[in-house]
Amino acid sequence: MPSRDFSMYGAVDLGAVQAASKQRQERQARAAQTGDGAPAPAGAPAGGPFVVDVTDQTFNTEVVERSQAVPVLVDFWAEWCGPCKQLGPILEKLAEEAAGRWVLAKVDIDANPQLGAYMQQMGVRGIPFVAAVVQGQLLPFLNGAAPEAQVRQAIDQLFEALVKEGLIPEIPAGEAPASDLPSADTTYDAAEDALRAGDLDAARAAFQDILARDPRDDEARRGIALVDLSGRVQELDAQRALQDAEAKPGDAQAQIDAADVEMVSGQVEAAFARLVSAVRRTAGDDRDAVRKHLLTLFEVLPQDDPRVAKGRRSLQSALF
Repeated sequence: MPSRDFSMYGAVDLGAVQAASKQRQERQARAAQTGDGAPAPAGAPAGGPFVVDVTDQTFNTEVVERSQAVPVLVDFWAEWCGPCKQLGPILEKLAEEAAGRWVLAKVDIDANPQLGAYMQQMGVRGIPFVAAVVQGQLLPFLNGAAPEAQVRQAIDQLFEALVKEGLIPEIPAGEAPASDLPSADTTYDAAEDALRAGDLDAARAAFQDILARDPRDDEARRGIALVDLSGRVQELDAQRALQDAEAKPGDAQAQIDAADVEMVSGQVEAAFARLVSAVRRTAGDDRDAVRKHLLTLFEVLPQDDPRVAKGRRSLQSALF
């Protein structure tokens, strides 16, 4: 699916809106030709559109932020774990059956050491381990593998408890979880309108609605990253931020603020180069803060953007 070209200043320019509308029409035409109501998202996992792989870098967006709109079950697993390979397909099947009532996020703890360490900090010593995240709150849920019938019953009991506590609305039996929601394309229109108007809260809510339907929607994730960037820059005096960065080359926060200003000004490569240089000049917590911030700026652009690839190579070189 072609990437949506959001403008860099928290609003969508008219050319991008027209391009996005054309892309939607093309997708709808392709869907009509294949007989589908909507095309499957590119790169959807074997478990279906309601299963997403999560990394140290994407956990906040993929899990914490999404959990404000829909519960997320987080499956901590590893390739060497036999029971994980028994439980994983069961969870994926049930996520597909739930059709959006909840989303399954899968975390390979070997590939994502920060999340693996976080799991241990919670007192969990073995995998598979499944946590439920609801409205930003993490709740231990399952520890160990179990037959499908037991897992299904445990999930049903979890949702009964969430409904009873008023954390999620009750969905009548047989009713599709999102049947009364506007289409994804309509929600994209709402997000674009909100960005154009500078209503960042409304834009964020619209993008989160899209992610609740399709956790692998890269455009919606980019939209949220852009909302975050725009919100940060709104709190800055752009000229002062650039002056401070020039006067304080070793100040991590000054470099971060200046990079944000450069991003929204369309100086993408300059923003990336600034933070890569800051990584080289700093150490400890400051260096880690700059590194993590650069990763968030990568998320504003499509991952196949050559500037992102170049920035990632430069960051890797600066770190090692």
